[in-house]
Amino acid sequence: MRQKLKVALFCSLSLLGGCNALHVYTIDLPQGNPVTRETASRLKTGMTPAQVRYILGTPMVDDPLTTDRWDYVYTFQPGTYARQAGLKPVTNQHLVVRFTNGKVSAIEGLETLPEKSQGALPSRDRGLNAEPL
Repeated sequence: MRQKLKVALFCSLSLLGGCNALHVYTIDLPQGNPVTRETASRLKTGMTPAQVRYILGTPMVDDPLTTDRWDYVYTFQPGTYARQAGLKPVTNQHLVVRFTNGKVSAIEGLETLPEKSQGALPSRDRGLNAEPL
């Protein structure tokens, strides 16, 4: 009887191991400023830092010792639901804005940016005002 119980327990644990119940849920991990070519195309040489900050937001890397260069970096590590939807990690978006005498003098890294925003996944959370299924 004990042998049958051990075999049954082993089999059930083996089958449960392939189940999603044992996988850890992970969240989407976006870091930085998601900038698109569409947004970056609004930048022009001669703009002030305030105008750049208005268009792109606060730079990810704003070195106080090098005030003439702002780096906009974006990485995205998809979580559980994003991976199931087929989204891939994004790691190569890096835009550099250089200033000379308080005005934009150069914009580098436009080729690493996507054409348009990827958009967000529909939320799996249902709010209080959500329509019933």
